[in-house]
This record gives sequence, C-alpha cells and structure tokens, in this order.
Amino acid sequence: MGSTTHDRDAALSAAPGNYDFVVVANRLPLDRIEDPDGEVSWRRSPGGLVTALQPVMQKADGAWVGWTGAPGPAPEPFDEAGMRLVAVSLTAEDVRDYYEGFSNDTLWPLYHDVIAPPRFRRAWWDAYVRVNRRFAQAAAEQAGEGAVVWVQDYQLQLVPGILRAGRPDLRIGFFNHIPFPGYEIFAQLPWRRQIVEGLLGADLVGFQRQGDATNFLRACRRAAGLTTRGSLVRVPRSWRRDISANSVGRARTSRAAADDDRTVRAATFPISIDSEGFEAIARRPEVKARAAEIRQALGHPKTLLLGVDRLDYTKGIAHRLKAYGELLADGRLTSPEDVLVLVASPSRERVEQYRRLRDEVEVTVARINGEFGEVGSAPVHYLHHSYPQEEMAALYLAADVMLVTSLRDGMNLVAKEYVACRYDESGALVLSEFTGAADELGGAFLVNPHDISGLKDAIARAARISPAEARRRMRTMRKRVREYDVSRWADTFLDALHGGPVAAEPEPQMQV
Repeated sequence: MGSTTHDRDAALSAAPGNYDFVVVANRLPLDRIEDPDGEVSWRRSPGGLVTALQPVMQKADGAWVGWTGAPGPAPEPFDEAGMRLVAVSLTAEDVRDYYEGFSNDTLWPLYHDVIAPPRFRRAWWDAYVRVNRRFAQAAAEQAGEGAVVWVQDYQLQLVPGILRAGRPDLRIGFFNHIPFPGYEIFAQLPWRRQIVEGLLGADLVGFQRQGDATNFLRACRRAAGLTTRGSLVRVPRSWRRDISANSVGRARTSRAAADDDRTVRAATFPISIDSEGFEAIARRPEVKARAAEIRQALGHPKTLLLGVDRLDYTKGIAHRLKAYGELLADGRLTSPEDVLVLVASPSRERVEQYRRLRDEVEVTVARINGEFGEVGSAPVHYLHHSYPQEEMAALYLAADVMLVTSLRDGMNLVAKEYVACRYDESGALVLSEFTGAADELGGAFLVNPHDISGLKDAIARAARISPAEARRRMRTMRKRVREYDVSRWADTFLDALHGGPVAAEPEPQMQV
C-alpha cells in the first residue's frame, strides 16, 4: 500500500458520480455464468440479502456495487434486471484472505457466539482493509454530491469510515445482517477498535434485534472510549484517522465543543422479504402442480417435514437430524409416513469447517436412512443444491412442517418465506428462539435447538397439529409478514437515515 493516507482520501473525494443512491454489498445481485462456448449470462444470486434488496433497487435510480463471485478482472459497469451494476474485482488471494479468511473464518464464527472457533491472522486483516478500501473507492466514484450510500453487512465494516474520511458530503447508512456479539466475545478480536471506528463512519447503523444494537453501543464505549446516550453515539469531529493495514481509525481525540460532534444512531430494523411476490409465486398453477408432484414422488407422506438452509454450522442441522432420528427411534414419527426433506445448499466449501460439517451431515443422513429406511423409501431426502424461487415455493407448499433450528441467526428469511407461501393458512413452523424471526413470528413453535427433548416435543406437536390450530397460528404470522415486508424495512431504514424517527416495533407476539 504505497500511497499516503492523504492521497487515498483525496482519491475518494475526486469526481463525484451521477447516482443519488448507492448500495454497497459484498456480492452483486447477479452471478456471472459462462457457458462452454464462452457466452456470458447473468443469473440471480441466492441469499437473503439479494432477496431483500433487489425489489428496492429496481424501484430506485441507483447503483449496486459488489463482487461478481469469481476471482479475476471486473467487467465494466452495466445495466441488468433494472439496476446499474458496478463490479469490484477480487484476486484469488483476495478471495482466500479477505472473503474465506477474515470474513468467514474470523468474523462469521466470532459474531455467531463462537459456535466454531474463529482464527485471527494479520495477513487476513491486511486483505480485509485493502478490499474494503476498494469497495469504498468504487462507491465514491458512483455516488453523486450528497448521495445516500447504504453499506451492507459484516464483510464491509470499514467502508463507512473510509467513505466518511474521503467523502464527508455523503449520507451513509450501514446494516448488519448477522448478529453483533456481546462485548466479552467481540473483545477477542485484535482489531476491535478499528472495526467500531469503521462502522462509526455511518450516520445510522442498523441491526436485526435490539440485543445486537445494545452490544454495539457497549462496544463503542469499551473499545473506542466514546459516550453513548440511549441509541446515540457521540463521535468527536476532531478524530483523525490513519486508514492503513495496521490501523483503521486509530483515533486521536481532543476536547471539542458538543455542537461540533457527529452523532451516530444505532437502531433496530428487522429485515423482511417481498412477501407479496413470494405469495404470487406460490399461487401460480405450475408451482402448485409441482408441489403436488413432490408429495407424489415422496409417496404421499402423512407429514412432510422440510429444512432449508445453507450448509452452515450456525443452522443447527445436526441438532435437527438428531431430534428427527430419535423421534423415529421412539416411534413418535414413523417412516414412510413421516418424511424429512433436507435442502442444504453449498456454502464456503473451501473453508475446512464447512467441509467437516458436510461430512458429518451426510454420515448422519446415511445412518438414519440405513436404520429406518425401506426398499423404495427413505426417511431423509438430502439435497445438496441451490434451487430457484419457483422450486423453493413448491417445496414450501408441499411441506406440512418447516424446521428452522438455527443456533444463532440474524433473522432467517426462510421462516418468513415459508409463511408467505402458505396462503391457505395451513402448515406449521418450528422456529429457533435464537433467530431474529422469533421476535416476530410468535405463532411458531419456538424452541431451544440445544434442548433435544424440547425440540422433539415441538416437532411431534407440529406434525400432529389440528387444522384449526394451524390456521390460528399461521394467520398471525402471515399478518406480520405481509405488513412488515421488505419495502417497509427499506423505507423505515432510509427514513431514519434522513433524520426521521425510528418506527417503534410492535411487542413480540405471544405464542397462540
């Protein structure tokens, strides 16, 4: 990194772009697909962030800055799916150190309560700083004077601070899609102060749950020595940041008048989905026909249980399989009358912890099928694929019980997608209390996935629920998902970013 800090900040402030609204995310909302003949096409990316933001971007005259998902040179900015897409290039070394390393082998396990041990490597941190600067540069080049820049998620926590240093004219928001850990866990991070100072470049920092916002405010006090009052953090304008690989925001503060300070707000904005769009897909005749085909292919089970996740150790997949296997052993569920479909889409397969998890899941599935299966039928159908929305909607329609057993989750949009698709108000949701969705979907059977006995009881009860109880529970959840959809999430955040009040969230629903 040969240029001086002053030169880098000056580069960010030069030649503002043309867009009044810029989203900055680790990934573009589309994946680049190249066929054997060299023809290039673009396919919608999987994941909750794209599900949430794509309809918002299509309504806005804005640009989306992100990575294509593959190492190598970035294509020139282009228009696709109603959005201006600006690709950021990552080398193979960047992917290894910034993405697989610091983002997913340091921050991800740390922010998910150390379910797996995080690893701290200085070379990974250096790459994280380098790539965050690259994203900030791309955003600054697209953002017009006084534009709104909305930075997304844990991979880009330094971008707000870098933008603030080089483009103080911008209105900057940051949204953290995953949990923010308690300070005792966060304090393990050698670069905890730099991360906090990077986030404080934003005017508004959003979180899924109130506990996450509270944890962040405590980190501001403990890691950065700042004063907080309610949801506000006072940031002295006299801070000077040396943004480098060794110190992102090593602040030097002096006495400053209170009216010369910046105020950063930390607040809760639970993300949602395009619920109307999901329901419309589920109502299509071809999707309903596909749901019937799925049940027929499985032998018309009495109860079809469904789990849909990325193959990730935070999702509690092993706990789910253990509970289901014990229910079969106890005779409370039987095969082939009760069938589990487990969709676990590929995730971070070059990270060792994920490879070990895949081996564990596949061995457990084989054991259950070997012990309880029969010729022509298996109690567990394991699918290690990603599927388009239409196929997912058909699976949601086909399933009598949805199992969401995350050990720690920022929100879990799968739970909301299932509810949105159940337009006939049937079906049951078993939902971990460690998801953000548990704050909103009190009509679910809420469970502690570590409590296998309690999880078994909830699954058994959901599998034998009466139509009247299912309708009562599903109706309350569908009302919430319809009213608090992705548009309301985005509007609420952007209104607050422009200085409006943070809308009060309703009290969590009590279980019916």
